Amino acid sequence: MTRHVKRIFWTLACALVLAASAAAWWVLRPLPLTAATVDVSIEPQTPVRGIAQVVVASGVNVDPDVLYVFFRASGQSRKLRAGSYEITQGHTALDVLRKLSRGEESLKAVTLVEGWTWRQFRAALAKAEGLKHDSAGLTDEAVMTTLGLSGIAPEGRFYPDTYTYGKGSSEMHLMQRAAKAMAKHLSEAWARRAPNVALQSAEDALILASIVEKETGRESDRTMISSVFHNRLRIGMPLQTDPTVIYGLGESFDGNLRRADLRTDHPWNTYTRKGLPPTPIAMPGRNALKAAVLPASSQALYFVARGDGSSQFSDTLDAHNAAVNRYQRLGATATQAK
Repeated sequence: MTRHVKRIFWTLACALVLAASAAAWWVLRPLPLTAATVDVSIEPQTPVRGIAQVVVASGVNVDPDVLYVFFRASGQSRKLRAGSYEITQGHTALDVLRKLSRGEESLKAVTLVEGWTWRQFRAALAKAEGLKHDSAGLTDEAVMTTLGLSGIAPEGRFYPDTYTYGKGSSEMHLMQRAAKAMAKHLSEAWARRAPNVALQSAEDALILASIVEKETGRESDRTMISSVFHNRLRIGMPLQTDPTVIYGLGESFDGNLRRADLRTDHPWNTYTRKGLPPTPIAMPGRNALKAAVLPASSQALYFVARGDGSSQFSDTLDAHNAAVNRYQRLGATATQAK
C-alpha cells in the first residue's frame, strides 16, 4: 500500500513539474506574430478576457483562452491598462503582461513650432503618423465648435510644443490639449503683466505676442520689439508691421512684399489701420507671451533688422532713417516698423 501511494505521489509530482515546465515554456517563449510588429489598441474599460481577445486579433497567434488564463493567474489582471502598445518579434507573454500592467505605450510625437499659423498646424497634424484624423473634412468653424470654442477664430489658440500620443489617438483630442495649454499659458502671462501695459485684455496680449513671435527669433530683442509696439499703441501710431500684412494676404503672398501690398487695406494691414489686428497671426510661444505683457522700458518707436538676426532700435524717425540707411548699405534686409 505504501509503495502504491509513493508511486501515485511521484506520478503527480512529475505531472506537476511537467505542467509547470510547460507553462514556463509558454510564458517565456517568443510569441508567434503575424507581422514583425503588431499594434495593439486597448480601449478603456475592456475586460480581461476582452483584452486577451484584442491581443490575439491584433496579430499575436496564440489561444485567447490560454492568454486570458495567464493574465488572471498572474495576479496582475486588474492592473492591465488601456492604451496603444507595440509587440515585436522576440516578445514573450510575460513581456506583454508587463507592458499592459505598466502602461508602457508605444508613443508617437508631433512638434508644433512657435510662429506656425493655423494652416501649418493643421497640415502637421494631418501628416502625423498614428493619429486618427477625425478633424479631416471639418471646417475651421466646425473644429472650434467641437472643441467648445464656438465663434472664436482658431489662429493662435494652440500652444506650440511637442505632444506625445498613442497610436490611434484622436487628432481632435490633441488639438484640445494644445488649446488648453495655450489658455493656461496665456492666463498665467496675463496675470503677471506689467501695470502699465497698453493692452486691454488677455486677448490683446495673445495678438501682440503672435506679432512679436513673427518679428524676431532672437530672444534678447523680444521685449524691446514689444516695447516699440506698446509705445505706438499708447500714442495711437500705426504698428506698421510687415508680418500682419503678409498674414492678411494669405495664400496669395508669393514671398515678395510690395509697396502696393502695404497700401492695400484689409483688417490685418497695420499700415492702413491703427491698433492691433482682429486676431493673432500665428502661434506664440512662452517667451513671446511673456514679452507681450512685460515689455522693456524704452521710448523706442522704430526698429530695423541689422542683418545678423538682431534689430537696431531708435527713439526718433531721424535716428531710424540713419539706421535704415546704414544697414541697407550693408546689404541688410530692412524689415522695419516705419
